Amino acid sequence: MAIARRPAAGKGATPPPATTTYVETSALLAALLEQDADAQQALRSSGRRVTSALTLVEANRGVVRARAAGRLTQVQERRAIRALQTFAARCDIVAIADPILDRAGRPFPVEPIRTLDAIHLATAEFLGAPPQLVTVLTRDARVSNNARALGFATA
Repeated sequence: MAIARRPAAGKGATPPPATTTYVETSALLAALLEQDADAQQALRSSGRRVTSALTLVEANRGVVRARAAGRLTQVQERRAIRALQTFAARCDIVAIADPILDRAGRPFPVEPIRTLDAIHLATAEFLGAPPQLVTVLTRDARVSNNARALGFATA
């Protein structure tokens, strides 16, 4: 599994936090486009943040669609894209590798689930951390229900 990591801090850096937040697209878009205070707070919280490369594509498309639909001005679109770039720079990004795709193709505890949601859940499973140390940040009920059934906390 390929994870793009932020550069390591120099000497005297604090050890990585014990908990990880997996950021799913719906929560990121809620923070970017809807100014959802809870999602924004969760994104600012301390700890390791991880997302899928899929999240960045979906979020970028969400911003483009919002602008095309007239929900965002050009200035708001630029602001949202900058915020998305800042988010990407501050978190670990997991590539969509074959093991993730293989897992996404198998059943999940709460079916039916859409393909892209299955990729998010499979990515969270492949982080290598025990589920009790990972929180899935989402606004999607299907993702949330499956994440909890898999042992993850949700926010």
